[in-house]
Amino acid sequence: MSQIPLDDPHAPAAAPSTTTAVLERTQTVPVPEVQEPGDHERFAHYADKNKIMESALSGAPVVALCGKVWVPGRDPKKFPVCPTCREILDEFFPPQDGDEGSSD
Repeated sequence: MSQIPLDDPHAPAAAPSTTTAVLERTQTVPVPEVQEPGDHERFAHYADKNKIMESALSGAPVVALCGKVWVPGRDPKKFPVCPTCREILDEFFPPQDGDEGSSD
């Protein structure tokens, strides 16, 4: 077999070389809403009034006594009080006679 000089312009081209590039894509996942689906959404929750007022101005989430994290934005009087929040509040401030179940 005869050798073809490498500098010969008429020499057959070498087999094409293939390269593989890896494209790394950073996918940003949208931050989920603070609200969770389920029973927590059906209740009004107890939280610090100052934190609720601050949230109204800044839009920052609030943590209820039961641990629910949400951004207040609805009329709590339209929903029943969260039983877990009520239970926790009653541990600290037991209901007085005739004051059973009132919420502010």
